[in-house]
Amino acid sequence: MGGSPLNRLSWLRPSQSFLNAVISSPATRWILFNDGLPLIATHAITQKRTLALLPTDDVRPLLGIEPYFGQGQFEGEANHSDAPVLEAARLRGTRIVFLGLKEADSLAAAALPSSDFKDPQATVANLEGTPFFTIEVADLEDSLVKEAIQTSQSLMYSPAAVFAEARSMVDWNRRNKFCPACGSPTYSLWAGWKLSCTSCPSGRGTQNFCHPRTDPVVIMVVMDESGDKILLGRNFYSALAGFVEPGESYEDAVKREMWEEAGVRVRNVRYHSGQPWPFPANLMLGFYATADSSAPIRTDLDNELEDARWYTREEVLAVLAHQAGAHSATSSHDSAGEVEPLFKMPPPTAIAGVLIKQWAEGNSGFDYAMKGNL
Repeated sequence: MGGSPLNRLSWLRPSQSFLNAVISSPATRWILFNDGLPLIATHAITQKRTLALLPTDDVRPLLGIEPYFGQGQFEGEANHSDAPVLEAARLRGTRIVFLGLKEADSLAAAALPSSDFKDPQATVANLEGTPFFTIEVADLEDSLVKEAIQTSQSLMYSPAAVFAEARSMVDWNRRNKFCPACGSPTYSLWAGWKLSCTSCPSGRGTQNFCHPRTDPVVIMVVMDESGDKILLGRNFYSALAGFVEPGESYEDAVKREMWEEAGVRVRNVRYHSGQPWPFPANLMLGFYATADSSAPIRTDLDNELEDARWYTREEVLAVLAHQAGAHSATSSHDSAGEVEPLFKMPPPTAIAGVLIKQWAEGNSGFDYAMKGNL
């Protein structure tokens, strides 16, 4: 479900020489967000809407004065490269996040074997692939942002494969402008992947560094012993889900959430796949599990669900085959007079839709004879 095409090059985030060189590469592309919403481009012919990717030259007015990374005490000044707590520091200007490199398809393409660059400009010039950066522009002047977008002649179109990473990182940077210990402003390190306080001690004693977090969420399709029925809950019928709590394994979270939301005891928990869900920084972890379909269902424990019930494979397949079955707004009858489906399900772009569809088509890979947990 993830399938990110980026090599994140995480070991190069502290290298201001690499970052300042790669940011100016003609191949570099930017994803812009405005209050969490991405800049979208519509293809002139196909009318397909995708993430808009801009070159550095078009977004340069939004980035402030160089150097963009490794900024010194005064504007336009570079910090000393031997300052360990100021690695790739960005002390002023909107926060920039380096997302990674979409490597070239060539088998000969190499993704920078080390962060030791004698000549970073030459290294970046020979780099094969597309570096990606992202920024949040909501706090910048509207006129500046509009001018950068409107004057761009180089809009490119791309699938949203890196959207989750970009959306999560700009959100995290925007939410953490102040130190949780003393309330002082924070500044950006490691190309947006690390924050430090402007007042608290750094490097020794009290550690005031912050790093981005991901909140895991379990989402599960529960089958009966025969494997021919699944339990779905509504508003529109879908797999049940919930956050993993501290001190809890994924398997325990599946069992707890199923009990709390539907009053169902499950066993035989099996992992299927994961999907980043950047609203704001969740990771959806998909599971299959087994339960007794003859046991009563209860939704009155935490009252999160309007309803939950068992559906047969035939019923689910009928919904999948229906034009309005996959989570779309329709009237009770379509233009041909066809009766609305029994229920509606999440689209196949969501992990819940994948779990349900693969089970219905017999492609879940779940071994009914295998007992135990992960």
